[in-house]
Amino acid sequence: MKKLPIGLQDFRGLREGDNLYIDKTPHIYKLVESGKYYFLSRPRRFGKSLTLSTIKELFRGSRELFDDLWVEERWDWTEQHPTPTT
Repeated sequence: MKKLPIGLQDFRGLREGDNLYIDKTPHIYKLVESGKYYFLSRPRRFGKSLTLSTIKELFRGSRELFDDLWVEERWDWTEQHPTPTT
């Protein structure tokens, strides 16, 4: 049985560990492909950091982290993009 990722905010750490992940990549793909600006305003512990970490790994081309997820067959893995982090 997979572990619940309590307090995990890093997509890589979540996927490399044996943690439960609810696939939100269809929503993230739609957000990225729209080409619009978004302001993510949610209360603490609502997944903002995990969402940004997921986008970062997509842009870095970390395909191995997206095995068995919706976005794996739809993302252009031939391109990598710089990802600024804070």
